[in-house]
Amino acid sequence: MAAITIFHNPSCGTSRNALAAIREAGHQPEVVEYLKAGWRRDQLIDLLARMGVRPRDILRVRGTPAEELGLTRPDVSDDAIVDAMVAHPILVERPIVVSPKGAALCRPVEKVRALL
Repeated sequence: MAAITIFHNPSCGTSRNALAAIREAGHQPEVVEYLKAGWRRDQLIDLLARMGVRPRDILRVRGTPAEELGLTRPDVSDDAIVDAMVAHPILVERPIVVSPKGAALCRPVEKVRALL
C-alpha cells in the first residue's frame, strides 16, 4: 500500500494540483477516483475521525444534489449526511489526502504540504 493516498477527482483543478504536488515531492500515491470507486460507510467514518471533522465539514454543496436532498438544513444528522455521501459520492469535497503525517481535506491545495 502506498504511504500516501489521495481521494481524487480528475475533473477538479484543486485535486489535480494536489496530486501534482504530491508527485513533485517525490511520492507515488495511491490514487482513488472516489466517484468511480464510491465510498463505504466505515471508510468515511474512519476518514472523518482521522481528520477530526464532522460530515458537514466535508460536504460539497456546489454542483451536487446536497440542497435538493435537504442536507444543508442545520437539523440534518451526521448519520444522514454520511448515508447520503455513500449513496452520492459527489457529495464529498475533494481532494482528501491521507499520509503517515495525518489526513486532511486539501482545499486549498497548499494544505497538502503539511502531509508530505
